[in-house]
Amino acid sequence: MRAHHPYLKLFAAAALALLACGAASASATVTYVEADKFADVPFSPVERERVLKLLTDHFTQLGKQLPAGQELRLEVTELDLAGRIEHHRRDGQDFRLMTGGADWPRMHLRYSLVADGKVLNSGEADLSSMNYLREMNRYNGGETLRYEKQMIDEWFGKTFGVKVKRG
Repeated sequence: MRAHHPYLKLFAAAALALLACGAASASATVTYVEADKFADVPFSPVERERVLKLLTDHFTQLGKQLPAGQELRLEVTELDLAGRIEHHRRDGQDFRLMTGGADWPRMHLRYSLVADGKVLNSGEADLSSMNYLREMNRYNGGETLRYEKQMIDEWFGKTFGVKVKRG
């Protein structure tokens, strides 16, 4: 007869519990519709992908704050980042200038919140933050896309009744 390690059953039970939790956890999936045509996303494909990945990661973190078993499906159809792109003449690098004028962040998206194959909430939303430079922002000054993240957090909290926690 083989001897069984005393913790083997405990380890197996814990592994099964983790698998069950993973299956029931909340999530978010994001797609970008014709991102190369967005009004104000970096022109460089590498920079554009970096910006979209940062936004996707943010939506993913928000999705984890939904009740277990719910999935948020998002299609971003327009994106205009805070500020405007200026071209630096000397080194050819682009930078983003924020004046607080007509350069506020905007986003248009379609969404559906699904659980057990049923749509719980769906619609389209126009997000914007006209006073983005004057409003309190929970993200520090060094945070990339801090104005867009704040705008998304406010929409998410109001739309899904979730008190958004900064991840």
